[in-house]
This record gives sequence, structure tokens and C-alpha cells, in this order.
Amino acid sequence: MKYSIILFLSLYSFICSAQSDPKHVISHNRTTITTNPQKGENPYAAWAIFPAKDEQIRKIMMHVTLGTPDSLPTAHWDYKDHIKIRRTGNEEGEDLNLEIGRMLTPYGSIYSKGWDFTWSIDVTDFAMVLRDSIEIEYNHTGYEPTSVGWALTIDFEITAGPPHIIPLSIQPMWNGNYHYGDPENPIEEAIKPIVYKIEEGSKINRFRIQHTGHGMDRPKGCSEFCSRWRMIKFDNVVVQQKDLWKNCGNNPLYPQGGTWIFDRALWCPGDLQQPDIINIYPSKEKHEFSMKMEPYTATENIQAKENITSCLIQYSAPVNKNDVAIEEIITPNNRPIYNRSNPKSFNSLIKIRNLGSENLKTLTITYGTKGFKMKKYKWKGDLPYYSSEKILLPGTILFEDTQNTFMVECSKPNGKRDAWRGDNVLSSSFDKTKELPEDLVIQFKTNFRPEENNVFIINNAGDTIFHKKDLELKADTIYTDTLHLPKGQYELSLTDSAGTGLEFWFMSKQGYGFLRLLDLEGKLIHLFEKDCGDGEMLAFNTSPSYTTDTCNTLYDFIVYPKMTTGQFSLDTYTEKQESMEVILMSNGVPVEKHFYANAVNGKYNYDISHLDKGRYIIEILMDGVRTYKTRINKIDKKSDW
Repeated sequence: MKYSIILFLSLYSFICSAQSDPKHVISHNRTTITTNPQKGENPYAAWAIFPAKDEQIRKIMMHVTLGTPDSLPTAHWDYKDHIKIRRTGNEEGEDLNLEIGRMLTPYGSIYSKGWDFTWSIDVTDFAMVLRDSIEIEYNHTGYEPTSVGWALTIDFEITAGPPHIIPLSIQPMWNGNYHYGDPENPIEEAIKPIVYKIEEGSKINRFRIQHTGHGMDRPKGCSEFCSRWRMIKFDNVVVQQKDLWKNCGNNPLYPQGGTWIFDRALWCPGDLQQPDIINIYPSKEKHEFSMKMEPYTATENIQAKENITSCLIQYSAPVNKNDVAIEEIITPNNRPIYNRSNPKSFNSLIKIRNLGSENLKTLTITYGTKGFKMKKYKWKGDLPYYSSEKILLPGTILFEDTQNTFMVECSKPNGKRDAWRGDNVLSSSFDKTKELPEDLVIQFKTNFRPEENNVFIINNAGDTIFHKKDLELKADTIYTDTLHLPKGQYELSLTDSAGTGLEFWFMSKQGYGFLRLLDLEGKLIHLFEKDCGDGEMLAFNTSPSYTTDTCNTLYDFIVYPKMTTGQFSLDTYTEKQESMEVILMSNGVPVEKHFYANAVNGKYNYDISHLDKGRYIIEILMDGVRTYKTRINKIDKKSDW
């Protein structure tokens, strides 16, 4: 099947003024979705009206939000969900079956009412198809009970403007759930080379692929937990070879209720996968794409699958020579997807993309917080067409006490006027950094693997002024340091080289640690997340006029171990005596309640040997207010670990 373009777009029509506000097309609006345990998949289709065929589209971003449903608890498992363009026009329209996004759901058992998270992906490659009436399908796979689910929103953010390149056609390539390592079904027989014909005027061919590995065989744990390479060739010349592996310890959605930190086969739980995109340049009437997977044969539990969808979009040559776009402000930015890097005290980070045919070699960048004096940065490099680069913009990030806006403008690509200035300006909302007293206490407890951790503070000059070094730390030890940090801006970082954080429920043998900031009176003023994977960063400013917040109280609760045959403890840090209620629940139903009229700092021990094997949720209420939620796993014996 090939879907050919039927609209004509002027190659030289530019809009030189700033871009207008984008249009939002929402196909699913907090739609409650659940699995279908009988079939293993449950499609949710909805029709939406996109721009007409004669309207110019510059860019389409698809934002996918999963949240806790209004009427159900949050779903638990990491399932592979497909977002597709199905039919066009009406119920009798052509079934395109084009996958435009792949969502890997998070482990959601610890999330409560009001929680949601948004991921984004660029789907401009499908602009020629996303026209008029379109049926968008979200296919939720998996087998968990229908008593849990997600609230799903799919929002297409469409920016009007002249396309930087003209799409000519789109056609599917390899699409399937292929056996891997199965001697009876070799993948080499399934992913045969594909020969295709060049469209008239075709100058750039874009291969777009979504690829994830699933199943767990022996001896390597393929395909979910084995690293292996994939090679893609164009006319027998290698155009990409990559390891199909993804680090999950830096996932912006953390913590999660399951094994979210475990690296996987090009995906992580709680991840809208970014596709691989390969641009090639045709030179004759017919060309060939081929794909090869690393040779592998499983010996036991043969079940590995490579789930691949791909398509080829044929384009004209880039319309303009000098055309640059600013795509992202990574720091400073309040969007949760960037929470690993924000808030930020200094050195903002942006991402640009070259959309012009000429290599981008110079660029002027104007940036700063609205209401303050702007800075200028002269960038130099050598960026080919469609390549992107992250650029560090030096200097302190200034802010007001209220909401702040950071602004960036790119100009004079290669010293020339930009062909379309509508995507040269971008802004982000951000909060000021946390204010702390000049005198504070760092309390750091190591777990049983202190050699994996570093704790350090840098100032706005980039100097390290405090450092707890991995090789100097002792296991299961509390380090307390009182610091004087003169008025200024700082960043405190905790790193974990193994990506397991200070505590992880599945690794009880590593123990638990914590990192707390206290004032001189012992009040908790900031708490680092213990289940943080690769680590965490806190940007803050100190002030001699800092005043203690008496309206809000911070607590620290540590449940350990979270995988137990019966015994576990609750380690608490509270500022004052308060009533505390500890509720143990199974499938939303309380099975145990423990009440303490005057809870204090210390450790509380519990025994649930009498309860059935399974997953339990612990909720803690302080003075009647729900303050903490986590999960534990009751197992029969240690061999179940």
C-alpha cells in the first residue's frame, strides 16, 4: 500500500512574521482505558478533525498523557501500546494502519488520584496523512484485571507554516512481531530486503522505525533483557548499526511501582519511544533497504520477539538553504519530562535543528529571562540537514519570585536571514530555584553499596565546593556535615553509577540510604528521592534573609525491605509528635491498620507472615492527611526473589 500526496504546496511561500498560536486536535480526552485479558489487546479508536489538505503545516507534535482514571485505581504493568492512524474520511475509508507512536506504560501502582504525566513526539512526517477526518487508534495491550486502568489523552499540537521539505509519498516497510533466536523461525527469513521505486522529484528518503524487544528466553534473556545489534543497509551500504539497548535509570518518570530502573531492549517503562530516523539520498530509479539482526539462537523458553514497524517517506529537496529551528528549551523548564535537569541555577540548555540544505556553521542565539537583560551567544559548528544539537548557553539564570519565562531566539544562520522565522523563537515557563539558609546540614546515609555514590555541590563558577566521594564512603553509615554557603546559587547532586539509587525494592540486599537537608534546628527542608535510579540534582539559592516555612511540614518515610517473607520496618523522620496511621491494603481494600497517637522519629517494626503472598500497598496518614504511598511484595521464601 502506498499513500500518495494529493495536495500541492508552494515551494517558496514563506511566513516571515512570528508563528501563530498552534492548533490543538485532541482525539482522546481522559479516555479511561483498560486491558482485555481474554485477547491481550484492547483498541480505543476515536475520530478527530485535522487541518484541510490545502492548509500549510510546519510541524506536528503529539503529546500523550497517562493519568489516574476518575473511577479506577491506576494500572500496574509495563505494557506495549501502539498509537496508529487507522482510517481516513469515514468508516469505509482506507485502513492505513500506520503506527505513529509507541507508548510503554509505567508501573503505576504507587500513583493516586490527580496524578498524570505527559510525553511528546514529533509526528510531522505524517503531516500529509493527518488531514481532514482521521481515526486515531490507541491499542492497549496486556492482561491485567480491568479493575485498574489509565486516563488517556492524545493531543496533536499543529503549527501552521510552510513545510521546510515537501512530502511526496509514504509507504510501509517492515511491520510485524518477529521471532528472534528461534531456530524454527529465523528472523532472517522474515525481514527480507525491500526494493522500492523513486517518486518523481524525490531527493531525500526518510526511513522511520519503531523497534522494541520483548520476551525472556535463555540463555540471554532476549529480547527484553538482552543487548544486541541491528544493522540497516541502503543499497548494501551500512547506514546505521546500533545496539538495541536503553538506559532506564535516568527516566524522568520516577519512582515507579516496579522494576523501572532495569535497562531494556530500546525501551523503558513509562516511555513514549522516540523513533530512529535515517535520511538517505536516492540517485537512481530503484533502491533497496535491508535489515540484519545480530545472529542468536535461544536454547530454552524460546519466546523472544522483535516488534518492528517502519515506513519510508519520500521528500523533495529542502526548500531553503538557511533555515534553523529551535526545538526545545531543556533548562530552565517546568515540564515534567525535563525534571532530571530542573529547576536550574546556571547554564541553560537548548536543542536546535538545521532544516536548511546548507550545513549550519554559525548561529546567533539571544537568550535570557523575560524582564532581565538578554544575553547573546555565537554558536559555531557544522550541522548537516536535519541534524540536531544541544547547546549549552552560559551564565546565571535570573528569576523573579513569581512565575518566570525564559526566552530564546535564533538568528542569522550562516550569517544569512532565516528563511522562516516562525520557529526561531521559543519560550518556557520555569520556577525559581529553592531558597535555603546560608547555614545548613547535609545528612547522608549510605546503603551497602557506597562505592556507587557521589554527593557534591558546585557553585555558579563550576567549582566543586563539597564532595562525598564514592571510594571514601563506608557502608551503612550516616555522614552529617554542617555547611556555610554564602549568598549565591548552587547545585547539589547525588549520582549512582549503577543506576539503582539509594534504595530499590527489588534489591533488598543493597539496603537503603537517604540524603536530607536540614536547617540548624533540625527541620527537614529538602529530601532527595531514594528510589532515584541514576541520581538526582537540586538547584538552590542561599539567602541570609531565609525564613523557616512553618506552614508546611516535610516527612521522611522508609519502608524496608519492600520484598519480604514477613518482617519489615518503617523508618520515620518527623519534626514533631503527630498522629500517624499506617494502612496496609490489598487490591484497594485495607487488610491492616496501625495507629500511633504521638509518632516520633524512629523505627517501627511489622510482621505480615500471616498474610497471603502478593503485592500490598502501604499508605501513611499524618494527622489524618495522606502523606506517603508505596508498595511491598510478600513472598513465601527467599528463593522467590
